Amino acid sequence: MSSQESDAAEVSVNESATPLVQEEKNPQIPWISSLRTQIGLALAILAVAFAGTVAFTLYAVELRKHDYEILNLAGQLRIISQSMGGQSLHYLEAARGASTGKVGPSPFARNLNQQIQTFDKIITAFENRSLPLELTGRDEVLECKWDAESIAQLKITAEFWHQYREELLEVWGAANTEVGKTLQLTARYVQDNDADLQKAAGDLTRSFQNMMEAKLRQIKTVNQVALMLGAVLLAFVLVLLHRKVLGPLTLTLAGFSRVSQGDLGYQVPVTTNNEIGQMTRGFNRLSRRLDAQFRLTDRINHGTNLSDTLCFIFEEFRGFLPLDWVGILASSPGKRGAALERMHTSLSLKIRESDVFDDPQNQLIDLMRDANPLSIPSLPEYVEQNPQASFAQQLRDDGFGAAVYLPLSHTPDGGMMLVFAAREPGAYTEEHLEWLTNIAGQVKHSVDRTVVMDDLVISAVSGLAKLAESRDPETGDHLVRMSLYSAIIAEELARESEYREQLSTDVIRNIFRFAPMHDIGKVGVKDEILLKPGRLTPEERTEMEEHPTIGGQVLRRCESQMNAHGHSVFQVGIEIAECHHEKFNGKGYPKQIAGQDIPLSARIVAVADVFDALTSKRPYKEAWPIEKAMAVLREDAGSHFDPVIITAAEQSLPKMLEVYERLKHV
Repeated sequence: MSSQESDAAEVSVNESATPLVQEEKNPQIPWISSLRTQIGLALAILAVAFAGTVAFTLYAVELRKHDYEILNLAGQLRIISQSMGGQSLHYLEAARGASTGKVGPSPFARNLNQQIQTFDKIITAFENRSLPLELTGRDEVLECKWDAESIAQLKITAEFWHQYREELLEVWGAANTEVGKTLQLTARYVQDNDADLQKAAGDLTRSFQNMMEAKLRQIKTVNQVALMLGAVLLAFVLVLLHRKVLGPLTLTLAGFSRVSQGDLGYQVPVTTNNEIGQMTRGFNRLSRRLDAQFRLTDRINHGTNLSDTLCFIFEEFRGFLPLDWVGILASSPGKRGAALERMHTSLSLKIRESDVFDDPQNQLIDLMRDANPLSIPSLPEYVEQNPQASFAQQLRDDGFGAAVYLPLSHTPDGGMMLVFAAREPGAYTEEHLEWLTNIAGQVKHSVDRTVVMDDLVISAVSGLAKLAESRDPETGDHLVRMSLYSAIIAEELARESEYREQLSTDVIRNIFRFAPMHDIGKVGVKDEILLKPGRLTPEERTEMEEHPTIGGQVLRRCESQMNAHGHSVFQVGIEIAECHHEKFNGKGYPKQIAGQDIPLSARIVAVADVFDALTSKRPYKEAWPIEKAMAVLREDAGSHFDPVIITAAEQSLPKMLEVYERLKHV
């Protein structure tokens, strides 16, 4: 796929994507909105009202017993007053019927005295608000409480009685001559005041009856209010259960049903701010996550390259965690560090896809081997504690505060790691790490599909390159060395050169992967020509110079097969195979193209190939010293080689010498 096609695909993906909003967190439930608080408060009020009603009723019933005693004593006053009137009348009638005019001994005096004493005790007890044991027959003194009407009437009745009693006793004790005469006067006084005494006693009794009836009405009212309050509270609880529990649960169950039928992403309306609301929000988050994961799977299945996949990840993951930048790190060729394979962000940053980060302590490589994500809450603190962490330092310098490293895969040749970064320090929580750990398998599948499968195809074709190498007497580790030289030179050009914009991490990695295929076309050259020890004839030379064309044809057929499946893999390999023998001055073969018309990848591989050929032992020559080989390269700069690339090779010579010392063939 061309760069223009890739850009167009990315634009299309961006336009068709539907980013999710940042996932909302469960808000803290105000205590008054808590379902437990509301139901508990209603039940507590109901229980208090019930207990209060029962307690009041029991108290009122106990007081009712006192009231019965009071009413009984008040009734005795009426009976005593009536009895005094009846006995006095009977005594007077008996006295008038006697022929002698004298009245003999009579129980009237004794009964009247007892009745006066009893009446007086009852009135005195009422005035003292305390009913003694001798009046009630109970085991304890009853303390009385009166209402205003009873108190007023008691005062009237008591005043009347005290006056009545005083006058009665005066009459009874006034005559000292004849007992009969005294009793008649006493009886006459009782009879004359009988109606007033009965009225005073009756009025007091009625006031006590009214007081008892008022208390009964009060008990009835309290019970009615308690019943009404209980009914209201019960209705409130039922309405609360319906609106806050049953209704939301019904909506949530309907949401479960829709999600189970495949409507992933469906959001249940959140109608309450209580525990049911929190449960609904949790379900909505789960639904969004499932929808995002399935959507991510679907988009991955339609993705054809790593850039598309990273774009998908950036768009979908922003709904579940803070995300301002995402990139993929891979061990660079030769495992000297880590290269930024891809990145996606909406920010303008210094970090770019072509950057390679030194890893002298193999920290990044070790992280790629680890299966667990690494959270860096504070990049400034992490860099201060790990001064060799050049990648983390670059993220910090670009203004990021926190990062997460998510290992994806590791192979003997290297590994890959997905990196998430956010502006705010401490942005990533344990919940975010747990979610990333769970989703890592899906992301790894995406990388496997877009990277590992490409590697498998390239590995298969590389077998042809090794086959060609095995037929060539120029063996040893030539392919390994020259591919590493090519990657080192390309990385140097990507740092500071006019070719910086052309050398993304993907291009550098492809140069490393396809450099060994530069002579794959030699599989089509006859053995008698390829293995001829002496100088080739012009005809043989012409046939030998066809191997770049043959190699290009082989890789073009491979590329055609990949294009049929929506992939572009071998474009850089085709450039290298066809053009690595072209010269900067246009005198190379097979196309005789010159300068910038020669693909940059082929110009880089040409320098690495010749450098390794000069510094390696061959059947027809000894290995040249490094200084002599570099002198030849500098001499041919501008004619055979691109001068800019020769300069980059000189600047990266220390790294190239590390490879040379490790894999040299002298």
